[in-house]
Amino acid sequence: MASSSVNKLSLWSLTALVVGSMIGAGIFSLPATFGRATGGFGAIIAWCIAGGGMLMLAFVFQSLAQRKPDLDSGVFIYAKAGFGDYLGFASALGFWAGTCIGNVSYFVLIKSTMGAFFPVFGDGNTISALVVSSIILWGFHFLVLNGVKNAATINTIATVAKIVPIIAFVGVLIFAFQSDIFMQNFWGSPAAAPMMPDLEHLNDYGYAGHAAAAIMPTQEPESLFSQIRSAMLVTVFVFLGIEGASVYSRYAKERRHVGIATVMGFIGVLGLLVLVTLLSYGVLLRPDLAGLRQPSMAGVLEAVVGPWGRVFISVGLIVSVLGAYLSWSLLAAEVLFSAAKHQSMPKVFMTENKHDVPSAAVWLTNITIQVFLILMLFSQYAFQLAIELTSSLILIPYLLVAAYRLKLAWTGETYETDKRDHRKDLTFALLATLYALLMLYAGGMKYLLLSAVIYGPGSVLYIMAKREQRVALFNKTELGIFAIVMVAAIVAIYRIATGIITI
Repeated sequence: MASSSVNKLSLWSLTALVVGSMIGAGIFSLPATFGRATGGFGAIIAWCIAGGGMLMLAFVFQSLAQRKPDLDSGVFIYAKAGFGDYLGFASALGFWAGTCIGNVSYFVLIKSTMGAFFPVFGDGNTISALVVSSIILWGFHFLVLNGVKNAATINTIATVAKIVPIIAFVGVLIFAFQSDIFMQNFWGSPAAAPMMPDLEHLNDYGYAGHAAAAIMPTQEPESLFSQIRSAMLVTVFVFLGIEGASVYSRYAKERRHVGIATVMGFIGVLGLLVLVTLLSYGVLLRPDLAGLRQPSMAGVLEAVVGPWGRVFISVGLIVSVLGAYLSWSLLAAEVLFSAAKHQSMPKVFMTENKHDVPSAAVWLTNITIQVFLILMLFSQYAFQLAIELTSSLILIPYLLVAAYRLKLAWTGETYETDKRDHRKDLTFALLATLYALLMLYAGGMKYLLLSAVIYGPGSVLYIMAKREQRVALFNKTELGIFAIVMVAAIVAIYRIATGIITI
């Protein structure tokens, strides 16, 4: 069903979807996660690489919105148009599953934040945390079912509300910044490497479960390359959501707003990410940054202004994460709807209610999130697992988008009568593709294998869709890809069962 004019979104609403999707849990965890990974110099290089790579990807989305205006379903449809039905399906499945697990990480972090004040929530993976998370989950479920426009309006308000504490944090740290502390942290030397905390330190900072394990004593100097590689793993998660406007392009009042919103949102968020990271190096030494409980931004502000700083940031985080959760819930359901509309998912996901909301997709999305929330009770490092698996799942769709743009520029498609920007678009697409490959390498084999556990069995949805259409399931190339994915899934399950891979 075509979206009604009432549900059309303005440039600012589209930009808010991008910002709202990108600013969630990640930015509030940057001081500790970067502190454990690298020093100031490594952080600068990591942000230059990540910022440059994601800017190329933002330009890819902007260019595709202009040159392929008929492809109005975002990440999924580009992979399908460029590389066929099965990879298009895989892109939709990976993006959808990644958003579901990303939403789980939001719930874990909210409860971990509350756990600093109410111990019953622990690190976000206790029974009490599960119950409260489930209540929030189904509350948002019915909000989304009441209409995309209403949900987008609330998201816009939440986006403004979440930026206020972040800007306040940046402002305070600018005045508290000490150049001598920053220089001690600059090279990420062994002297600055964090040691295991004693019990008194543990009580002061309240380490989240995985944090203590992640800051073992450093016996040997880490190479700059290793530091940067570790930091790059952090940057993947905080940039997720850049495709928000593209996924919702069918709701845009004007098609050109999709690309503008993507670039505007990205540049604004990148500035905040860099400031939060680098300013923190000028307030606390690296061992202290690495030892902070998540959300570590709260600990940094507390060190500067006292206990009220932790409360202030914690409240801001809860608003931020709930807003990001709403954005990602919308994105996840929209991807399922679009894939069904283009015959790569079972047609049941095309079902819309009277508010033009893909209700069947919303139901499956939230049931899946509920299942993952329960599974997180059995994960020792729930937050770390969620963000790294989310990053790995969504990098595959990003890679396919960049590769499709590269294919268009390489073959000259869409440039037959308009050759403007051809060379520039080719360069941007090539850089975006290389960046996505680099991020997959940085993520490591473990999370690619875990991703296969979802891509492999999840292919049953593709098979159901093809049988509904009574057409052949795979061509020869697709059959080969499917076989590789299934073998990887079997290997991953075996390694999990035998303890080689721990979750």
